[in-house]
Amino acid sequence: MSPFFFFVQLLNAVQYGLILYLVASGLTLLLGIMGVINLAHGAFYMVGAYMAFAAVQHLASFWLALPLAILLGLALGALLERFLLSRLEGADHLSQVLLSFGLILIINEGQRIIFGNDPHGIEVPQALNFSIPLSETFAYPAYRLFVCAIGIAFAIVVSLVMAKTRIGMMLRASAENRAMARALGVNAKRMYLGVLAGVTAAPIASVYPGMGDQVLILSFVVIVLGGIGSLPGALAGALLLGLVDSFGKQFFPNFAAFLVYAAMIAVLIVRPQGLFRGTGT
Repeated sequence: MSPFFFFVQLLNAVQYGLILYLVASGLTLLLGIMGVINLAHGAFYMVGAYMAFAAVQHLASFWLALPLAILLGLALGALLERFLLSRLEGADHLSQVLLSFGLILIINEGQRIIFGNDPHGIEVPQALNFSIPLSETFAYPAYRLFVCAIGIAFAIVVSLVMAKTRIGMMLRASAENRAMARALGVNAKRMYLGVLAGVTAAPIASVYPGMGDQVLILSFVVIVLGGIGSLPGALAGALLLGLVDSFGKQFFPNFAAFLVYAAMIAVLIVRPQGLFRGTGT
């Protein structure tokens, strides 16, 4: 095996892990701060992908479509948080599961009505439509490196916000004790829009019905691995799953899906609370 082969697989693992982190970080904050189990999180991911597809189709420009798709996704997320998700705070888990599952059904049916059941592709922008040679036989797509850069920048910004800003302090306080934070005048609810809207996945190569289901499952695996409510844990768990998935598909293709869950079980046997203690920091 060439060293470049391992390097390419490592890059694939990091890229995939960072995409999982972009999705799972929003879910771990939602669960860790609001205490809400949102099964529709994967459906929101699908909505963002279809919005990106629709924007590209109408504007014929990736760079114009990207901010528009993000703004539309944020607006929809804000409306859903304002009128639905915020009402789940303090509700029993059964109510949270039922309402969010209902959202999945509504979003999936809306997607089928508007876009149909056929998969659709999003072209890579011309500025990133090239590969970087690593050797005479190996090259790596620049677009994947762009996705890695987005994920790394997002992780750094979120970490700085949580550690250095007043908003981060209030979020950590709400994660530790929501009732006490409110008693001290911390209104975390006002910041949930920013938290829910903070996670945006990079545009993907294709969009298809039900694409959020697998992402939702893996996002829950990530937050359980990392520790519920822990952003560093979500990052560590996502990168670990990326490594297991990337190398598993190369060396054990028939057992790749099994290895992901086997890794989760192995970690939880050693550390039942996850890789990091779930504190929302």
